[in-house]
Amino acid sequence: MYTYIETERHGAVGVIALNRPEARNALGMGLTIELRRAVKEAAADTSLRALILTGRGGAFSAGADIKEWAEKVDGVDPWPDMNWVEESLKLIQEVNALPKPTIAMIDGAAVGAGLDMALACDFRYASDRSKFICSYTNVGYSPDCGGTWLMPRVMGLEAAKRFAFTGALWTAQIALENRLVSHVSPQAELFADTLAFAQQLASGPTVAIGLAKKLMNASSLRSLAEQQIEEVAAGRICATTRDHAEGLAAANERRAPNFVGA
Repeated sequence: MYTYIETERHGAVGVIALNRPEARNALGMGLTIELRRAVKEAAADTSLRALILTGRGGAFSAGADIKEWAEKVDGVDPWPDMNWVEESLKLIQEVNALPKPTIAMIDGAAVGAGLDMALACDFRYASDRSKFICSYTNVGYSPDCGGTWLMPRVMGLEAAKRFAFTGALWTAQIALENRLVSHVSPQAELFADTLAFAQQLASGPTVAIGLAKKLMNASSLRSLAEQQIEEVAAGRICATTRDHAEGLAAANERRAPNFVGA
């Protein structure tokens, strides 16, 4: 079905794994197109209630495929009707807007546009051998895949500026200290830890979580009054769901709710 990625299911948790280890999972056009398709399928799959995005072969993603760009400079363009920048920007937007919780599971390097893709997820779980580089300024370029929007929201403005301006390599521990990642595990325990958290999220009220995510992602673009209007509209949607009815019943009966994601 796919050439450059692998997909798995663990109950209500889906996994999309970049699988171009020979290129450190660099985001060539083929991989980017397949990722967009997989993310859209995950968004449409009502039985999938949480998503893990990861990379095989000891890297999350090395970012843009510079080798593929060089081949185009030499006159060979395997994707003459496609624009990588446009496709990659849409990919980051679609990951960020996915209406269910997402976790980037990072084992190895997350660089440039690959880092931006991890930042577009709701959470980042990393192994203790992971490394992070914004990388753009190291080649005299400014971030261009959404990092300047995502980094300050994840890390805070000053930490984001320090990371981007210096082009420094951050270890997993430094990334944790600066809130770039929310959890660091020994490499052998990373998948189990990430899956356990994903399963916790997948057991929640998926519609309400998706709407809360949408509200939070757009909150800085609105005034408080405008945000409250959007919150009321989202609440009306939640009120029609089975999970809201179950949550009320569970509260009245003093038991844990059994959410079904609808």
